[in-house]
Amino acid sequence: MARFEPIAVARPGADKVSLVTCKSYDDYSAAELAAQLDFNPYSFLHVLNPAYVNQQKIGLEKRFKLVAQKYADFKADGTLITDPESAFYLYRIESKHGTFQGIVGGCSVEDYRSGVIKQHEDTLQYRVELFKDYLHQTRFNTEPVLIAYEQSAAFSEKLEQISSTEPIYRFSTPQKDTHTLWKIAQAEVVAEIQQYFAKQKKLYIADGHHRSASADLLEKQYANEQPASSLFLSFLIAEQDIKIFEYNRIIRDLAGLTEEDFLREIEKHFWVTNKGKELYKPEQKYHFGMYFKQSFYKLQFKNPFDLQTIEEKLDAHILYRYVLNPILKISDLRNDERIDYIPGKQSITTIKEVIDEGEYEVGFLLYPSSITEIKELADHNFIMPPKSTYFEPKFRSGLIIYEL
Repeated sequence: MARFEPIAVARPGADKVSLVTCKSYDDYSAAELAAQLDFNPYSFLHVLNPAYVNQQKIGLEKRFKLVAQKYADFKADGTLITDPESAFYLYRIESKHGTFQGIVGGCSVEDYRSGVIKQHEDTLQYRVELFKDYLHQTRFNTEPVLIAYEQSAAFSEKLEQISSTEPIYRFSTPQKDTHTLWKIAQAEVVAEIQQYFAKQKKLYIADGHHRSASADLLEKQYANEQPASSLFLSFLIAEQDIKIFEYNRIIRDLAGLTEEDFLREIEKHFWVTNKGKELYKPEQKYHFGMYFKQSFYKLQFKNPFDLQTIEEKLDAHILYRYVLNPILKISDLRNDERIDYIPGKQSITTIKEVIDEGEYEVGFLLYPSSITEIKELADHNFIMPPKSTYFEPKFRSGLIIYEL
């Protein structure tokens, strides 16, 4: 039984929403970030990075306090408005990756602790504590946890009825995405949504494992100090509507192997087909692409029936177990500087280009995991290898701000 609650938020005025909202801070290159900060005074990036010119010269605590101050400035000058009435928000994103629609509200920290909200990724404690400290200092969050749920036909129809009404926002972005937001404050509709999710036995975190862990840690910190927030900002979307991309791997060297020895080792566990200049990307599970010495290869795993657990059957785990670790001597997927990752939403030519430039020796392309795999993994308390999945949609920062 899941608890999902309406929340009171701050948000941009309708006349400025397209100027205020932005991509996630990490999605900007240095040049893009500088351009936004130099030429768009309304961008929420000014809140997220208020001291970008000298950010390396100040400590984290001071930076977080500057974020809080800039956020207060945005509210004081009317760029952001307070919407104190608790509500759900229906949010639709239309992008080149598809159309995504879900509900924004507050999920329960207790559901996260008890396992009603399931996880499939591990977290790094220093990142959890860092974001907890950020939340503590700034007192707001605009990065919801992306959570998958099972959607019935009747509930889908209910959301379509809501989306036929007048939205509070409809705007486009420089990425040519269209964003639409509806406020759901009518008591009977709010109650229907709460009752629907109260019948859900499990919810699944897609993206935001560190954010949910930080919310849990923050509530524990506040338990003996002040009234704790038992909710964390969440974006719930039907599981069939989430787009899952793979993370592809690029490796700097062959760990001392010759070209011939490397291919010979690969052939022990994979059927290898040289595709030459053909841009090859795997089209099914247990198939892998490889770009090496200006040629693409198809790698087909020889023994899938020998794999027993859902963890062993993951393509990312197969690549690690039979290639990255034993052949290329990469044991730490998070911290080994010889490996980097490219999300599958980027063109296959990106891998070709970075390897042809000479900094990397070989690249591997994976077939994306399914939501069924992710749910089964979470249900059995298994953890995916690092950088296994990249999820769409991505939420616009500054669109909805939940104050703690």
